[in-house]
Amino acid sequence: MNPAIRTPLIFAAFAALSAGTVANAQTPAVTTPAAKPAKPAVAPVVTVEGERPTNRIDRQVYDVKSDAATTNNSAADALSNVPSVTVDPDGTVSLRGSTNVQILVDGKPSAMLQGDSRGAALNAMPSQDIESIEVINNPGAQFGNEGGGGPILNLVMRRNRTPGGLGVLNANVGPDGRANTALSGSYQQGKLGFQGGLHFRRDGRNSEGESTRERTDPRSGLLTSSSQRSESTGLNNSAGFNAGLTYNLDAKTVLGAQASLMRRDNDQRTMDHYTSTSNGLAPPLDYQRSAQRGGDSANASWGVRLERKGSVPGETFKMDLRVSSSDNSADSAFRNTYATSSLPERRSRQNNVTGSKVADFTGDYERPVDKGIVKLGYKLSDMQNSFGTLYAETDPASGMERFVAARSNEFRVDETNLALYGSYQRRLNERWGVLGGLRVEHTAVDVHQLTSAIEASNSYTNYIPSMYVSYKASEDGNLRLSYSHRIRRPNGNDLNPYVVYRDELNVSAGNPMLRPSQSDSLELGYETRFGIVETSLRGYLRKERDSISERSYFISDTVLLTTRDNAGESRAGGVEFSLSGKLSPTLSFNTSGNLARAEQRSFDSTGAALVRQSSSLSGRARVSYQPTPKDQLQFSVNAQGKTLTGQGFREPSATANLSLRHALTPRLNLVMNVTDLFDSNKISTVIDTPLLREISERRVDGRLLYVGLSYRFGGVTGGADRQPGARREGRPRPPGAGEGRGERGPEQGGE
Repeated sequence: MNPAIRTPLIFAAFAALSAGTVANAQTPAVTTPAAKPAKPAVAPVVTVEGERPTNRIDRQVYDVKSDAATTNNSAADALSNVPSVTVDPDGTVSLRGSTNVQILVDGKPSAMLQGDSRGAALNAMPSQDIESIEVINNPGAQFGNEGGGGPILNLVMRRNRTPGGLGVLNANVGPDGRANTALSGSYQQGKLGFQGGLHFRRDGRNSEGESTRERTDPRSGLLTSSSQRSESTGLNNSAGFNAGLTYNLDAKTVLGAQASLMRRDNDQRTMDHYTSTSNGLAPPLDYQRSAQRGGDSANASWGVRLERKGSVPGETFKMDLRVSSSDNSADSAFRNTYATSSLPERRSRQNNVTGSKVADFTGDYERPVDKGIVKLGYKLSDMQNSFGTLYAETDPASGMERFVAARSNEFRVDETNLALYGSYQRRLNERWGVLGGLRVEHTAVDVHQLTSAIEASNSYTNYIPSMYVSYKASEDGNLRLSYSHRIRRPNGNDLNPYVVYRDELNVSAGNPMLRPSQSDSLELGYETRFGIVETSLRGYLRKERDSISERSYFISDTVLLTTRDNAGESRAGGVEFSLSGKLSPTLSFNTSGNLARAEQRSFDSTGAALVRQSSSLSGRARVSYQPTPKDQLQFSVNAQGKTLTGQGFREPSATANLSLRHALTPRLNLVMNVTDLFDSNKISTVIDTPLLREISERRVDGRLLYVGLSYRFGGVTGGADRQPGARREGRPRPPGAGEGRGERGPEQGGE
């Protein structure tokens, strides 16, 4: 078998890219900044760590500190508790059923959250370091399209501005050697402020999978079936630190710097058993493959920033430089043993190296003008992605290892983006507010296929207008209308045409002919309060053209190639709702759901039009019970509905978690967490085309019990009300505010 794509096809593809395929497909895009209401609607949530409004005009803000499991959870766990956000066991994030999601850190892109390494990074990052999570379904003009062009999940990291020092130390142990610990603290005195943290995590999920595949030969009509059973075991270690420093140069100027480093190993053992039946054209196959994987990942970042207040009240200028990198290596040793043929045992080795570097330099200026606010800004970013694969086989006769050129390659993509934006926000009267903006982006892409010495480049400019409208219907009721047009550019690995070997039945490759996908999103939302219950209701419509999705087809009688393709057009719409509040002084609840309808239009291999539709209901519910001032019990359920994929769908799934917190002293808490209480965690997918039907299911060891301690030092004390989610004395919190609604007024700025 030789799965390599022929060189002439590569030259043709890159020639098309050089000729402007991407540029011709690119059309102006629209993003949306935040219009602001007439006045603040709800008091901010107040916790020990600080205070923050729970909503803003262009986004919903969710306070993750109110979760009793925060001291044990990862960033992936924190995201999975956000309404309409789903994170599967691999760390794949989706919002309203779409995986086209940007994840930012403090509003900036990070290399570790780009590409295939994102899931592992989210599973290693402690949720304790996160202050809140912002969901921005229709991003504004201040947000670019690099790193994906869909909605944004912004991880807002913790910052303490309270004078003095405080810190938290957490330690948890689980079954089979699993454990995690994290130390975070801050110190603020006079002009100088410091905060930082250390963390270590040993974790992992064993899994078992089964896949059955049926292929219809297009020439003879004969049917071939195959199956695969797999087992995977292994725990990974991750450790890291982060540190931030702020200095008040004078009454108007603040300087800041930050740095972080995280390392993670990648040890895993797998066993796969493959079988296939004969259709008379290909011999039957029965073989077993064992694999031992090792490797590591290093993620680093540093940044500096300047904030200065102007002479006019409300006038500010911010300048920020962030540089981050992510380097990943994986070594896999394979051994194939054949049961139904005279083939000798085969041994092979594959080394994969990927790297990503992001430099992001931004400036933002804001000034009140007349009855409105003017915002101007710039952004210069450079993103570099590299991919390398080296494959070697051991000769059965001589025992010598030989390099296999057809399965080895090196590829690099460089993307530079220069953007300018401006917006004007005005309050028309006590009820109506509008905001309009324009973003201009110039993008240059350079592609280097180093193995074949092929290079291509392209550049284009986009003009991106945006608009928000808000209406204050009552003292507690706010109505918002927003629209955005977004662009999703293919990432580096999506464009690499060389084939990557997975096993003797599966290979994968990118597609240099991919065009950027373009989406239009419209949303109308209303938020209000009924007594002790806070509610929100949002209706949305999304239409995407040239959707980038996976496509699988056979390149031989037995080998399936999975690649990326522009799958046509997709549409999605639905209603998203949430309710939260306190039923009694000791019992609170939060529930949310998304009733969605999706449609995909594409074409099969013969050119015939295909239309697939799906309806789904996703939701989550969380109940917190505090029987005594020292005890807190929390139960949550997350359910994901049916989701369409490129050639099929993903089955519904559900998980439940249980957490218990007991205050041993005013500073020391005992914490117990049970993840996936009913052991229902699984991933089930179906591919259904005229020539291919595949059903896959993978179950993960999700039910795990963790027991740990959380100790708070420094700062203030006072018993159970010093636990996460509790309020300070004399600072009331509205019912349900931990997941509530609040809102910023126009005078509070945009970001």
